[in-house]
Amino acid sequence: MPEGRARGDPVVTWLTSGGLTPYPQAVAEMEARAEAIRAGTADEAIWLVEHPPLYTAGTSARPEDLTDPGRFPVFASKRGGQYTYHGPGQRVAYVMLDVGARGRDVRRFVHQIEDWVIATLAEFNVRGERREGRVGVWVVRPDQPPNADGSPREDKIAAIGIRLRRWVSFHGLSINVEPDLTHFDGIVPCGIRDHGVTSLVDLGLPVTMADVDVALKRTFPIVFGDGATRPGS
Repeated sequence: MPEGRARGDPVVTWLTSGGLTPYPQAVAEMEARAEAIRAGTADEAIWLVEHPPLYTAGTSARPEDLTDPGRFPVFASKRGGQYTYHGPGQRVAYVMLDVGARGRDVRRFVHQIEDWVIATLAEFNVRGERREGRVGVWVVRPDQPPNADGSPREDKIAAIGIRLRRWVSFHGLSINVEPDLTHFDGIVPCGIRDHGVTSLVDLGLPVTMADVDVALKRTFPIVFGDGATRPGS
């Protein structure tokens, strides 16, 4: 196990940035932190940020899914997945954890990220669900008209995209708290054309970013089994 994490007592530092963090800066800082974790010179970290409006293209992004390329800046990303929107009102949690020290099970790790999002949403009595063949976390919308085939409408409320380098993760997840949902119109989010997007506020919940941060911090140790966390700057 790397130095800086006592055996059986992992330490995860929580970092929160105010304002809007430029995407290239976030990537550079994530990569540097991931390397330091791998070298044993830094604790694992969860970094909470908001970005200015932008689109990111994951490693599986298809050009035809960028439907309005001039609308916002577009950044190629080394995370998995397709096109994703980031912007104000969306909580992005960058997850820099030593997956090598956590069992080297990538499938389990991604499952834990999904469970963490679902547990966070449950703090607000929102039932988030997985869907086979659809990345991210979804909510059923009985308040909306059903699909043409009579099935209930389902909207995406959270996106997940992870990258591993030498068994340390970076990138992470985003939860729609109160973003401008029309900003998603410039892409086919995650390549899925038949479903929409929603947010906690769109669901009628008066939830703030601070509320979501509290829920993320409360549910993280439940899902990941970490007893020691450390506040950061």
